[in-house]
Amino acid sequence: MTRSATIHLSLAIAAAISLSGCAHKMELGGDPQLRVLDTTELPTPGRSDYSQSTRPYFVGPYDRLTIDVFGIEELSKREVQVDGAGRISFPLIGVVDVNGKTPGEIESEIARKLAGAYVRNPQVSVNVKDMVSRVVTVGGEVRMPGQYPVVGRMTLMTSIARAQGTTEFSNLKEVVVFRTVDGQRYAALYNLDAIRSGQYGDPEIYANDIIMVGDSGSRRLFKDVMSAIPAFLTPLVIAVDRLSN
Repeated sequence: MTRSATIHLSLAIAAAISLSGCAHKMELGGDPQLRVLDTTELPTPGRSDYSQSTRPYFVGPYDRLTIDVFGIEELSKREVQVDGAGRISFPLIGVVDVNGKTPGEIESEIARKLAGAYVRNPQVSVNVKDMVSRVVTVGGEVRMPGQYPVVGRMTLMTSIARAQGTTEFSNLKEVVVFRTVDGQRYAALYNLDAIRSGQYGDPEIYANDIIMVGDSGSRRLFKDVMSAIPAFLTPLVIAVDRLSN
């Protein structure tokens, strides 16, 4: 073996050993709200379990709505976009403030105003076609960074799944959630490995939250080492890395 190959080998082994020192066995549990079962089968959820996981959607600026008034063709299949102030315009009743209201509440508001405009027993249906205002931003080391609509109850894990999951360079111990409440900005640090192992609960995520997944410098270093060493040394380094994990 040449002197150059020996140096490359030393560097590769040093990197592998360094990474192996960070390895540890995952232990399940720690969250007081989590019951760890000895069996391999979890209980089957009931109807109430699914109903508790839903959350109403609140319409906001630039959302697009589809509005139908049963039996009145001129007032049906109408697509309207909420303006920047959270308002829409609808025939016979003019401007309607819909910001922060659920589709059901908007239905009631439009029906009330139509009744006041001498429409007999109006039956109104409002559906959200495009969700723009109520989104969560997911960035950093995820496969598809971007903004995703908040539909129902969302958690940190499901939000990252919406972004197609983490990348090979993600630092799962450094996931930051930014949130603004009453004008005050907050930030909290989460550990995805700890959540996955049940050490604490999967936190809820709300509209306008920003999630940033950190970068793992050690993983990038390992890849750089792998690209730098000769091909005949690669299996050795991979073997050491697998043993360390």
